[in-house]
Amino acid sequence: MSAQIPKPVAVVTGGNRGIGLATCRLLAAAGMRVVLAARDARRGQTAAAALADAGEVVAAQLDVTQESSCTDFAEWLVRKQGRVDVLVNNAGVHPDPGGYSGKRRGASVFHASQQTLELAMATHVTGPMRLIQLLMPVMRRQGYGRIVNVASTLGQFHGLAGGWPGYRLSKIALNGLTAMVAAELAEEGVEGILVNSVCPGWTRTDLGGPHAPRGPEEAADTIVWLATLPEDGPSGGFFQQRKRIPW
Repeated sequence: MSAQIPKPVAVVTGGNRGIGLATCRLLAAAGMRVVLAARDARRGQTAAAALADAGEVVAAQLDVTQESSCTDFAEWLVRKQGRVDVLVNNAGVHPDPGGYSGKRRGASVFHASQQTLELAMATHVTGPMRLIQLLMPVMRRQGYGRIVNVASTLGQFHGLAGGWPGYRLSKIALNGLTAMVAAELAEEGVEGILVNSVCPGWTRTDLGGPHAPRGPEEAADTIVWLATLPEDGPSGGFFQQRKRIPW
């Protein structure tokens, strides 16, 4: 009798709503065991239960802005799941005044508060970096891993504009983290672990608002594509609608 192939495990942060929830659904439908990580444990459990028809989804509490929460989550994940094949760093905030309203009043770099910047960086940069550090040893042992960092063209140096400094600066840094991790893996000759950034586009979510042109599942498509890349797939790139775009 042949040994049973273990089911791939995918972690999605901020998985209880919007793009994260759609990503969980699509990855579960693709046959993965999905760990839906949410800051609010109750909301995470409710979201996981709602995805029961899609496949295997389990909820876990995780606040990416808290180091202890990241450590506890990683320890639980390794103990309960035994592996991690995919990490989608999706948890996000838009802390700048006005959100996506299109008005830069109160969201100028000249008036950005330290509190706004710290929240954005903790959510979009420090948290993802901690999770990568904690889960990379597992991926190295497996010889396999896919890391997808959910960024934005608002944090793209190509055509960079003003406004929304907390969001923009943190997404620039997240893209930098992606490039650095991919480069160091390449320098070490590590094969099988691919790391990329993605811009899902302006999406109808609590964060994006009701007037955005894309639905969550459309936005999640490129995330799932990057999470399931073949062995010869790209690493260290920035993608939108399955196409590489400039940093």
